[in-house]
Amino acid sequence: MDLEDNVFMLPGPVKIHPRILRVMSKPSVAHRSPEFTEVIGDIRDLLKYMFDSDNDVALISGSGTAGMDMAISNLFGKDDKVLNITNGKFGERFGELSEMYSNSVALDFPWGKPPNLEDVAAELEKGDFKGVTLCHNETSTGLTNPAPEIGALAKKHDALFVMDGITSIGGLDVKLDEWGVDVALMGSQKCLGAPAGISALSVSERAMEESYDDASYYLNLKKHVTKMREKSQTPWTPAVPLLPALRESLLMLKEEGLLNRIGRIAKLGQATRAAVKALGIDLFPEREYASNTVNAMLYPEGIDDSFRDILKKKHNVIVGGAQAHIKGKVFRIGTMGVCTFTDLMACFGGIESTLKEMGHEFEEGAGTGAIVEYM
Repeated sequence: MDLEDNVFMLPGPVKIHPRILRVMSKPSVAHRSPEFTEVIGDIRDLLKYMFDSDNDVALISGSGTAGMDMAISNLFGKDDKVLNITNGKFGERFGELSEMYSNSVALDFPWGKPPNLEDVAAELEKGDFKGVTLCHNETSTGLTNPAPEIGALAKKHDALFVMDGITSIGGLDVKLDEWGVDVALMGSQKCLGAPAGISALSVSERAMEESYDDASYYLNLKKHVTKMREKSQTPWTPAVPLLPALRESLLMLKEEGLLNRIGRIAKLGQATRAAVKALGIDLFPEREYASNTVNAMLYPEGIDDSFRDILKKKHNVIVGGAQAHIKGKVFRIGTMGVCTFTDLMACFGGIESTLKEMGHEFEEGAGTGAIVEYM
């Protein structure tokens, strides 16, 4: 397999545009120099554009999990009750972090199903919750959770709303201010299509006021926000080669236009679902809540996870597998970042060939034919 010439359809990390790769090849600069301070200042302003909010931002040299860790460790202590709404792997990660730092209360729902809002309301009625966590777009199951409704419930009970937007912000229609999100986080390698290793948080004024001063040394929320706001800098040495690449990806987002990108990705997500339906493949999540940035599909009867190996070796097409109890039963296709219809057509050409080889019966060309309707 030629790794330099593949169709890369993972739900993250995603394909990196050559324009971003070229930026990474430039010589390094001092991280406290005026030139690099300008890079970080640009990133700050562009992040606010991506978050579609004037809230302060924090920039972390660490993956999305570092952003989750910063949010939970700085906002909540052992005496603070936090409601963790979980229906997938990354909602569970919020729960694991909350168990470490706070008085965590888990409200679990089946994978692939949205949370029951009545159950969430009933739990919050028990009172004294400082925070609510939610993975907005559950990457493990291809499901977009009802964040506006959860945000309204958190607000009703005066709880901080902390949202993982790692595969939604910059790819789905997200309204942080309207939904009352106090802290939202993103990861560089998802909807932006930048290199992995950077995360960022949008932080409300209330979240700043209620965060602890001494919860963490490296992941200190107040230090990161204040340094970014006042100095266009980070408290510690950042991942210097990655930040110019992040800036370039944010510039590409702004050039395309946030709403235009959301619209393009919506078409790609819809086309993916139309293609798998035409091939007789079922979605894993409830269709009403299916995500546009990552679709999760159940393998048809008689097809196992060797499907992904054949797809990769014979067609240079790389798609995602699944985790935990759905591992080997589900495969996932990411359509975020700079993904195009050319990528999607090549992906499904390989999928059709592989399914035929493995004995799955379908009308040849049905998947790619369904995609054409959305182009």
